[in-house]
Formats: sequence, C-alpha cells, structure tokens
Amino acid sequence: MFSRIREDVASVFDRDPAARSALEVLTCYPGFHALLIHRFSHRLWGGGLHWLARFVSHLARWLTGVEIHPGATIGRRVFIDHGMGVVIGETAEIGDDCTLYHGVTLGGTSWNKGKRHPTLGRGVIVGAGAKILGPIAVGDGAKVGSNAVVVKDVPPGATAVGIPAKIMEDRQEQVREAQAARPGFSAYGLTSREDDPVAQAIRGLTEHTAELEQRLAELAVQLERLQSADAEAERAVVERFDPTRVRKIAEK
Repeated sequence: MFSRIREDVASVFDRDPAARSALEVLTCYPGFHALLIHRFSHRLWGGGLHWLARFVSHLARWLTGVEIHPGATIGRRVFIDHGMGVVIGETAEIGDDCTLYHGVTLGGTSWNKGKRHPTLGRGVIVGAGAKILGPIAVGDGAKVGSNAVVVKDVPPGATAVGIPAKIMEDRQEQVREAQAARPGFSAYGLTSREDDPVAQAIRGLTEHTAELEQRLAELAVQLERLQSADAEAERAVVERFDPTRVRKIAEK
C-alpha cells in the first residue's frame, strides 16, 4: 500500500512542475485522493459489496470532483491532474503511467451489459475536456487532444484530435497529395476530405489567397515583358532617327 502511494507521489512530481513537496501532494491534489479512495472502493466491489463500494465512490466524487466507478480498473502511476469533472465508467480500463486532465470522460455509448467503456494502454495522455466513448482501445503511448471526441480505436503512439477525432498520422499522406494538387500552403493541414465547416472555410480562404498570389506573379511577369518590349521599341526608334543621341545614351 505504502509503495503504491510513494509511486503516486513520484508520478505527480514527474508530471506536474507545480508540485513542491510530498506534503502538498498528499493534502492538496484531488486526483491523488480520488485514486486512493478508488483502490479501496474497487476492493469492496470485487468483494461483492457493491452498494458500499458505490457509496464510497460517491463520497469521493463529493470530496474531489472526480467520479470513478468502483468497477473500473486503473493501473499504477496514473496521474489525474486538477481532476474536476473527470468521469470514468464501470468497465473502463486504464493502463500504467497514464495521464488524464480535468474534464475527461471515459464513457459508454449503449445501455447494454458487458464491456461498454474504453481501454487505455500504457502511457496514454488525454487532454482536458476530451471524451473517449464506447468499448474502444487507445494504444500504448497515444495522445488525445483537448476537447476531442474519440469513438474509434486509436493506434499506439498516434495522436487523435478533433470532433469526431481523427488520427493525425493517417492524414499526412492526404495533406501531401492535397498540397501537390494545388499551389500555396494548406493551413493547418486541411484537405478536401474534411467535413468541418470551419475547416472548409479556412481552406477556401487559403486556396483563394494562393490563387491571387499566383495571378499577381503572372501579371508581374507580363508587365516586365511589356516594359522590356517598350524599351526595345523606343531604342529602335531613336536609333533610326537620331544616331547621335543613341551614342550619347550608350556613353552614359
């Protein structure tokens, strides 16, 4: 028990530069308190004392602002930063060394019995306000951006962002193809396959700006050609009618 507490305190120091002392962590970190109480309520749940386990978790929610169902499985060195508004469902599983920020929800998408909440691998980081819903898997070392809504599996090491969340690594090839197909810079890596109206508006403005820049460049080239042609024509006229002036211009 005490070894687990020491691990938890050490994980806070590793991931929160605001932590100044072990006493501060033990007394002032609601995420730490929520996990500590959850271990007790989880044992009660496993022992068949379901009502008592739920009552203990309810007290923990009231004290910390973190709601963890006693049936949830949570690994070692998990860190819940700030904690307020975190909700972890009954069949959720969280691997070792994960980090959850405030407002995170590990929720279900159905009322059916059985596995209905997500599974997080080792070392997963979930940003503030993110929602991971359903019996999906988030692979080891993956990251979920703030306020993302994840409803599909996230591969190990990947980063999921947006509503609904998209895997950034899977979009890189699409971005390269889109940029090769049109001039200019594609702001924020937007492609024609995006379904976000804000992203479509930004992409449209970017494409319009790139088109204007290309047309301005073409006009500049044409103007330079016209100026060169006018200079040659003027020189030819002067040379024909006033050779002396041409020599003076050449001497200058």
